Amino acid sequence: MLCGLALAVSCGCSAGGGDGERPPGAPTGVSARAGSATSVHVMWNAVAADPPVDGYEVYRGTAKVADVPGSAHMLDVVRLAPATSYVFTVRARDGEGRLGPPSRRVRATTPAAAPADASAPTRPGRVTGRAAGSRAVQLSWSASTDDRKVVSYDVYQGGARIHSVGGGQTATVVTGLRPGTAYAFAVRARDAADNISPAGPAVRVTTPAGADEGAGTAPSGFRAGAHRAADGAYYIDLSWVAPPVDGVVTEYGIQLDGSTVTSLVWGGTPPRGRATYSFFLGREKGVAHRVRLRARLPDGTWGAYSAERTVTTGA
Repeated sequence: MLCGLALAVSCGCSAGGGDGERPPGAPTGVSARAGSATSVHVMWNAVAADPPVDGYEVYRGTAKVADVPGSAHMLDVVRLAPATSYVFTVRARDGEGRLGPPSRRVRATTPAAAPADASAPTRPGRVTGRAAGSRAVQLSWSASTDDRKVVSYDVYQGGARIHSVGGGQTATVVTGLRPGTAYAFAVRARDAADNISPAGPAVRVTTPAGADEGAGTAPSGFRAGAHRAADGAYYIDLSWVAPPVDGVVTEYGIQLDGSTVTSLVWGGTPPRGRATYSFFLGREKGVAHRVRLRARLPDGTWGAYSAERTVTTGA
């Protein structure tokens, strides 16, 4: 374990699936945010399994509150009490009915109810969108106002709500889209009393044709260097910033000299900002290596690769 990361190929926790004899793994990237005084928005990363995940079970404490289809990775838990702290976990279930272990526990506290609040927030303004490659769209909007406080923003694709973000957030990246496809997005604001604003101006974005995985989903600020350890061996040192996608990125694939060498999975909460990792290269001096990495996105797909860097041992 280095920098909070686990080496998937050595610990048997690779997300590439198993032999069909094991239940699915625990969902990663689980988060919970209050959507109003009486609701919490729970979100998690897709779980790769063989056979595929058929559904998810969401728990509040020890009580199951909902079954969610395997294609969904979010749920609004409603009819909660205002100003109350809740703990949530998620479990994956495969097509043969096997239930995986629970995710880590996440906590959310609903805000206090606003008495006699019948006033909805203003509609979000200046909604803009642009394609971030062929499989992702970046959205942004200007903040809404409310006589109390905006608690969250709901993002709609067509007429379906696909995600919620906190009231202090005015941008997001929607992933898991199809190349060469036209999409329409809208944003609504919500306050603690569950009053919902009118939709902001609809924004239409068409993803370009092509097989790229979305330039906006690549890790940024990728750096690579090498150092020599006390035993004479050379190690490569990587650092990067996670792509700004909805949800939490917990897994990265590293490619060395054109071949994928390992998958890195965070065992705990990924760090905010810059992440770092080092791994063994060899003992020979003067050997040049090309390296890059990509993130497994919360929807279960792989994002685009970072820029490629060249590192020479002993340089």
